[in-house]
Amino acid sequence: MATTQLESHVLSKSCQYALRAVVYIAARATPGHLVGAQEIADGLDIPKHFLSKILQQLTRNHLISSTKGPHGGFFLSEENERVTIDRIVEVMDGPGLFKACVLGMPQCSSDHPCPLHTQAVEYRDGLYNKLKRLNIKELATVVHKENIQL
Repeated sequence: MATTQLESHVLSKSCQYALRAVVYIAARATPGHLVGAQEIADGLDIPKHFLSKILQQLTRNHLISSTKGPHGGFFLSEENERVTIDRIVEVMDGPGLFKACVLGMPQCSSDHPCPLHTQAVEYRDGLYNKLKRLNIKELATVVHKENIQL
């Protein structure tokens, strides 16, 4: 149980929502149908106000695309589909997520490791390497193919 709790808190709730929203957009947006914030919020059971801030951040950083107006909404361009998942994590949780000490010790390093340094670095580096090789389109394809509930 402790491992599950640790793993579920590696990414912030904002980051988890961002990843789920991006996959939702990938699955639902078509040239004739852009996905609105309300549709995403309802589909993923995320508070709309919180989700809107996340979608703005993703749009501002060119990770997803949007169009304003009565038929506006969110979609993924071909460029967006090639964005790697580590980029979304970096935008939402900051670039230090994969560098910080798991215990929060400021002096932790390979030269001065904390008690969990070796295990944490191995786990963190493995996750980071996976996320930087996986793009939005690939993630959405796996979610769809394996019928994973968002």
